[in-house]
Amino acid sequence: MPSTTAETLNLVTRNVSVAPLVLLSAVDHYNRGETSKTRNKRVVGVLLGSNDGKNVRVSNSFAVPFEEDEKDPSVWFLDHNYVESMNEMFKKVNAREKLIGWYHSGPKLRASDLEINELFKRYTPNPLLVIIDVQPKEAGVPTDAYFAVEEIKDDGTTTSKTFVHTPSIIEAEEAEEIGVEHLLRDIRDVAVGTLSTRVTNQLQSLQGLHLRLRDIQAYLQKVLDGQLPVNHAILGNLQDVFNLLPNLSTPTGSKSSAAGEGGGELAHAMSIKTNDQLMAIYLSSLIRAITAFHDLIENKIQNRQQQEEKEAAKKDGETAAKDGDKKDGEKKDGGDKTVNGVNGEPAKEGGDKEKKEKK
Repeated sequence: MPSTTAETLNLVTRNVSVAPLVLLSAVDHYNRGETSKTRNKRVVGVLLGSNDGKNVRVSNSFAVPFEEDEKDPSVWFLDHNYVESMNEMFKKVNAREKLIGWYHSGPKLRASDLEINELFKRYTPNPLLVIIDVQPKEAGVPTDAYFAVEEIKDDGTTTSKTFVHTPSIIEAEEAEEIGVEHLLRDIRDVAVGTLSTRVTNQLQSLQGLHLRLRDIQAYLQKVLDGQLPVNHAILGNLQDVFNLLPNLSTPTGSKSSAAGEGGGELAHAMSIKTNDQLMAIYLSSLIRAITAFHDLIENKIQNRQQQEEKEAAKKDGETAAKDGDKKDGEKKDGGDKTVNGVNGEPAKEGGDKEKKEKK
């Protein structure tokens, strides 16, 4: 357990908020250094922001050259001269942003994290460690915040350092929200309606809740099997969580008959809300299907009209060609008759003259 309960409560109750810019910088740092040889290696950087003892705000970060041996985790290298020079330059840009901790791409804690954390104590008394999952496979917040504390053992042996987890959130300022919205425009499908987006967000939230409940179940099962010791602080938090859950089977007297046997006002209200949402989904699907069917019919009508126009134009062309052939034939026949008539008359007169001379 930690050295004092007050220290533990002070660290656990701190509000750690991470700006979206830090997440983008960490992902960019990881993708730039990712190659076929360093795909499984993690990246390390420095966190900048403010820490007033209750609220910790991580607003900026920068990458740090870092190397470690995959076979021996105790062998690692971090360029602290680079950290000092970059910290001095960031002070010139924004003096309010101070060095408050460090981050790495994890995705879990490693054996050398305590040693690296001791190195950062040169710049801040209690550095914050944030593990940023750059390739999340589960829905939820991709950050885990930790503080290092002294652990006192029950057998009276020497104390040792350990990390205590602190809840963290992703929070953007007004100026950052505009940039995040512009990024989401490129990622989010504009053709999808707001209802579909809300349903997708609710589904992801339920999946995250399911994962948390599964972790709680695994922890309680290990405590029941004797694999982990009983921690009353964790059990107290779980009890508070269960006390906040609404009771869905509370009878309400005469109203229970309307809501159903064994139901209550909350169950009845949730049923009505769910039915309303399902009705909206059904109507939207029906309207979308009718619109698609209408477009299909319009497309077929347009194709049929175009085909009829083509056939009519083809028939008109054939008719015009036939009429042209007939006119050419009539012209040829009339020309021959005229020529024969003209030539015939002189021939006739010449013949008569010859007959007269013979007589």
